[in-house]
Amino acid sequence: MDTQHVTVTVNGEAREADVEPRLLLVHLLRDVFGLTGTHIGCDTSNCGACTVHIDGESAKSCTLLALQVDGRRIKTIEGMASGADLHPLQQGFWDQHGLQCGFCTPGMIMQAAWMLERNPQPSEEEIREGISGNLCRCTGYVNIVKAIQQAAGMLSEADTAKAEAAAQVQG
Repeated sequence: MDTQHVTVTVNGEAREADVEPRLLLVHLLRDVFGLTGTHIGCDTSNCGACTVHIDGESAKSCTLLALQVDGRRIKTIEGMASGADLHPLQQGFWDQHGLQCGFCTPGMIMQAAWMLERNPQPSEEEIREGISGNLCRCTGYVNIVKAIQQAAGMLSEADTAKAEAAAQVQG
Protein backbone atom coordinates (compact mmCIF):
# COMPACT_ATOMS: atom_id res chain seq x y z
CA MET A 1 0.00 0.00 0.00
CA ASP A 2 1.21 3.51 -0.79
CA THR A 3 2.28 5.71 2.09
CA GLN A 4 2.02 9.44 2.51
CA HIS A 5 4.17 11.78 4.56
CA VAL A 6 2.70 13.50 7.60
CA THR A 7 4.31 16.22 9.71
CA VAL A 8 2.80 17.23 13.04
CA THR A 9 3.86 18.99 16.21
CA VAL A 10 3.15 16.77 19.20
CA ASN A 11 3.56 18.25 22.67
CA GLY A 12 5.73 21.00 21.19
CA GLU A 13 8.02 18.64 19.26
CA ALA A 14 8.01 18.35 15.45
CA ARG A 15 7.36 14.77 14.35
CA GLU A 16 7.24 13.16 10.91
CA ALA A 17 6.22 9.78 9.57
CA ASP A 18 5.27 7.99 6.40
CA VAL A 19 1.84 6.47 7.00
CA GLU A 20 -0.75 4.43 5.20
CA PRO A 21 -3.74 6.59 4.25
CA ARG A 22 -6.02 4.52 6.51
CA LEU A 23 -3.89 4.94 9.68
CA LEU A 24 -5.88 6.50 12.53
CA LEU A 25 -4.39 9.34 14.57
CA VAL A 26 -4.56 7.24 17.75
CA HIS A 27 -2.32 4.63 16.10
CA LEU A 28 0.09 7.29 14.84
CA LEU A 29 0.45 8.55 18.40
CA ARG A 30 0.71 5.15 20.08
CA ASP A 31 2.36 2.87 17.55
CA VAL A 32 4.51 5.24 15.49
CA PHE A 33 5.43 7.92 18.04
CA GLY A 34 5.32 5.69 21.16
CA LEU A 35 2.97 7.98 23.09
CA THR A 36 0.91 5.30 24.76
CA GLY A 37 -0.94 7.56 27.21
CA THR A 38 -3.66 8.03 24.60
CA HIS A 39 -5.80 4.92 25.02
CA ILE A 40 -7.89 2.96 22.55
CA GLY A 41 -11.16 2.09 24.23
CA CYS A 42 -13.89 1.58 21.67
CA ASP A 43 -12.84 2.68 18.14
CA THR A 44 -16.28 4.26 17.77
CA SER A 45 -15.76 7.62 19.55
CA ASN A 46 -18.15 6.64 22.34
CA CYS A 47 -15.74 6.35 25.28
CA GLY A 48 -13.32 9.29 24.93
CA ALA A 49 -10.26 7.37 26.16
CA CYS A 50 -8.43 8.61 23.05
CA THR A 51 -9.14 12.34 23.59
CA VAL A 52 -6.33 14.71 22.59
CA HIS A 53 -6.13 18.39 21.66
CA ILE A 54 -5.65 19.39 18.03
CA ASP A 55 -4.83 23.06 17.56
CA GLY A 56 -6.37 23.66 20.99
CA GLU A 57 -9.63 21.81 20.31
CA SER A 58 -10.68 18.59 21.99
CA ALA A 59 -10.83 15.64 19.58
CA LYS A 60 -11.24 11.89 19.75
CA SER A 61 -8.19 10.52 17.98
CA CYS A 62 -9.84 7.21 17.04
CA THR A 63 -12.08 9.06 14.58
CA LEU A 64 -9.41 10.96 12.66
CA LEU A 65 -6.97 9.76 10.06
CA ALA A 66 -3.34 10.68 10.64
CA LEU A 67 -3.34 12.48 7.30
CA GLN A 68 -6.14 14.76 8.50
CA VAL A 69 -3.84 16.31 11.11
CA ASP A 70 -0.90 16.97 8.78
CA GLY A 71 0.66 20.30 9.74
CA ARG A 72 -1.32 20.65 12.96
CA ARG A 73 -0.44 20.91 16.68
CA ILE A 74 -1.41 17.97 18.88
CA LYS A 75 -1.28 17.78 22.65
CA THR A 76 -1.52 14.46 24.45
CA ILE A 77 -1.57 13.52 28.13
CA GLU A 78 2.23 13.25 27.97
CA GLY A 79 2.33 17.00 27.28
CA MET A 80 0.28 18.04 30.31
CA ALA A 81 2.90 17.89 33.07
CA SER A 82 5.69 20.44 33.31
CA GLY A 83 8.76 18.33 33.98
CA ALA A 84 8.20 16.58 37.30
CA ASP A 85 5.33 18.94 38.20
CA LEU A 86 1.91 17.48 37.52
CA HIS A 87 -0.69 19.60 35.75
CA PRO A 88 -3.37 20.73 38.25
CA LEU A 89 -5.80 18.23 36.67
CA GLN A 90 -3.36 15.38 37.12
CA GLN A 91 -2.79 16.49 40.71
CA GLY A 92 -6.54 16.75 41.29
CA PHE A 93 -7.13 13.22 40.00
CA TRP A 94 -4.37 11.99 42.33
CA ASP A 95 -5.56 13.95 45.38
CA GLN A 96 -9.28 13.25 44.94
CA HIS A 97 -8.91 9.60 43.89
CA GLY A 98 -10.53 10.44 40.56
CA LEU A 99 -9.42 7.17 39.05
CA GLN A 100 -9.59 3.49 39.76
CA CYS A 101 -8.30 1.43 36.85
CA GLY A 102 -6.99 4.61 35.17
CA PHE A 103 -7.93 3.60 31.64
CA CYS A 104 -10.22 6.58 31.01
CA THR A 105 -8.05 9.04 32.93
CA PRO A 106 -5.87 10.44 30.12
CA GLY A 107 -8.86 11.18 27.90
CA MET A 108 -10.86 12.51 30.85
CA ILE A 109 -8.02 14.88 31.79
CA MET A 110 -7.63 16.09 28.22
CA GLN A 111 -11.37 16.78 27.93
CA ALA A 112 -11.42 18.52 31.32
CA ALA A 113 -8.44 20.70 30.35
CA TRP A 114 -10.21 21.79 27.19
CA MET A 115 -13.38 22.50 29.18
CA LEU A 116 -11.55 24.54 31.86
CA GLU A 117 -9.88 26.68 29.19
CA ARG A 118 -13.36 27.72 28.08
CA ASN A 119 -15.02 27.82 31.48
CA PRO A 120 -12.47 28.31 34.30
CA GLN A 121 -15.05 28.06 37.11
CA PRO A 122 -17.65 25.50 36.04
CA SER A 123 -20.48 24.36 38.25
CA GLU A 124 -20.83 20.67 39.07
CA GLU A 125 -23.55 20.42 36.43
CA GLU A 126 -21.31 22.09 33.83
CA ILE A 127 -18.47 19.71 34.67
CA ARG A 128 -20.73 16.70 34.28
CA GLU A 129 -21.99 18.02 30.95
CA GLY A 130 -18.45 18.88 29.83
CA ILE A 131 -17.15 15.36 30.39
CA SER A 132 -20.30 13.58 29.24
CA GLY A 133 -18.58 12.31 26.09
CA ASN A 134 -15.97 10.48 28.16
CA LEU A 135 -16.97 7.26 29.88
CA CYS A 136 -15.64 5.85 33.13
CA ARG A 137 -16.67 2.34 33.98
CA CYS A 138 -15.24 2.35 37.52
CA THR A 139 -15.71 5.50 39.55
CA GLY A 140 -19.26 6.76 39.23
CA TYR A 141 -17.81 10.22 38.42
CA VAL A 142 -18.11 11.72 41.93
CA ASN A 143 -14.36 11.87 42.50
CA ILE A 144 -13.70 12.86 38.89
CA VAL A 145 -15.92 15.90 39.41
CA LYS A 146 -14.10 16.69 42.69
CA ALA A 147 -10.76 16.39 40.89
CA ILE A 148 -11.84 18.85 38.20
CA GLN A 149 -13.21 21.25 40.83
CA GLN A 150 -9.87 21.09 42.68
CA ALA A 151 -7.97 21.75 39.44
CA ALA A 152 -10.23 24.70 38.60
CA GLY A 153 -9.40 26.20 42.00
CA MET A 154 -5.67 25.56 41.55
CA LEU A 155 -5.68 27.10 38.07
CA SER A 156 -7.64 30.13 39.33
CA GLU A 157 -5.13 30.64 42.15
CA ALA A 158 -2.24 30.40 39.68
CA ASP A 159 -3.89 32.96 37.39
CA THR A 160 -4.42 35.33 40.32
CA ALA A 161 -0.79 34.98 41.40
CA LYS A 162 0.42 35.69 37.83
CA ALA A 163 -1.80 38.76 37.60
CA GLU A 164 -0.54 40.07 40.96
CA ALA A 165 3.09 39.50 39.93
CA ALA A 166 2.51 41.32 36.62
CA ALA A 167 0.89 44.25 38.46
CA GLN A 168 3.90 44.53 40.79
CA VAL A 169 6.30 44.59 37.84
CA GLN A 170 4.29 47.32 36.13
CA GLY A 171 3.67 49.30 39.30
